[in-house]
Amino acid sequence: MGAQWKAKHKDLAANAKGRLFGKLAKEIMMAARNGADPASNSRLRLVVEQARKVSMPKDTLDRAIKKGAGLTGEAVNFEHVIYEGFAPHRVPVMVECLTDNVNRTAPEMRVLFRKGQLGTSGSVSWDFDHVGMIEAEPANATADAEVAAIEAGAQDFEPAAEGNATVFLTDPTDLDLVSRALPAQGFTVLSAKLGYKPKNPVDPASLSAEDLEEVETFLAAIDANDDVQNVFVGLAG
Repeated sequence: MGAQWKAKHKDLAANAKGRLFGKLAKEIMMAARNGADPASNSRLRLVVEQARKVSMPKDTLDRAIKKGAGLTGEAVNFEHVIYEGFAPHRVPVMVECLTDNVNRTAPEMRVLFRKGQLGTSGSVSWDFDHVGMIEAEPANATADAEVAAIEAGAQDFEPAAEGNATVFLTDPTDLDLVSRALPAQGFTVLSAKLGYKPKNPVDPASLSAEDLEEVETFLAAIDANDDVQNVFVGLAG
């Protein structure tokens, strides 16, 4: 599951495209607060590129930028909140939310964490590193992830597993710089964002198949909440 959990099964990702567009629209609106021009707003540029790669409709994209930049007269009042705790079987979890109503989101998180354990601020985050995460895939057969990481200025990289992209890890302040440098090293950037990488992930081999299924079900329920942007899980593999 790695640093950022993603639903493994299509049946756990019903309406996933719509949810993805909704989450990206929130990210775009938040980023556009610092300016509507992606050329001069690196955070907005990264999210816009990600939205285009997943074929977000242009009118949806443009509307989100204008709304976030205050060009439509509509107020954007999303608050960034992180909930920390444990999934079943003591698997550490960090849940990143963007919400327009914390008084709604907080009790919903408490309900969702009933099969795990909701912790206080700092109870889990100490066991995660705050990093930039860039998903990228080789644009040609000669592209070498290790060389690309060194040349682009990444701190580290996670080799591509079956069906997944290579993940380049950066210092949070270097996210945009590295994402701009990777194409020259033969890699196409698919997404770039700040996230949390577990320092001491739980080995899946230490859990039974039934235990892992319980963790998956818990994570899927968390991810399905409309206020949840990202779920970071301390589970290796």
